[in-house]
Amino acid sequence: MFIYEYGLGILLGLSLAGPPGSVNSVIANESLKSRLHGMGVGFGAMTADSILFFIVYLTNGIITEAILKVIYIIGGIFMLYLGLSVLRSRMPSKTRKGNYFLGLSMGLTNPFQIIWWFTAGFFLLKELSIFSVTGLFSGIVIWISIFPYVIWRFGTGYEKYIKIGSATIIFGFAIYILYVGTVLIIG
Repeated sequence: MFIYEYGLGILLGLSLAGPPGSVNSVIANESLKSRLHGMGVGFGAMTADSILFFIVYLTNGIITEAILKVIYIIGGIFMLYLGLSVLRSRMPSKTRKGNYFLGLSMGLTNPFQIIWWFTAGFFLLKELSIFSVTGLFSGIVIWISIFPYVIWRFGTGYEKYIKIGSATIIFGFAIYILYVGTVLIIG
């Protein structure tokens, strides 16, 4: 039972950390500088996951629509800023420590990450065990360790395309998030 639940947790962790999105776009862009820069963003986002995990745990999945509206608007504006920063090749952080805080702030304002926790995370707590939670964070660590290394090692020569692709993904998410947030506000 332990191995099954732990393995399931790893798959859930990869489902949270692996899909293309704003955090992985910034991890890819920062990994062009060094794998440690990319990992810093990833560990910051994982810290946000830890915070969201505890919020879900303490609130049992309750979040008001008013809070959700604010998260969408702030998250969308923040992602627009990140997209512009990627295109200008001037990320808001210049150090690994700054990258950690960038990942943390992205994770705490990313509506998709928040919604994941208030859906799959809630299921994880209700239906599975602590072994699954441990597996989940193991899956995230696997992703944020391997993905930056691959970009750093094999991304040389493709910097322009990684930056354009990263910015495009971030802008797409930003526009979609702002759209949904606006629809929620208008009602």
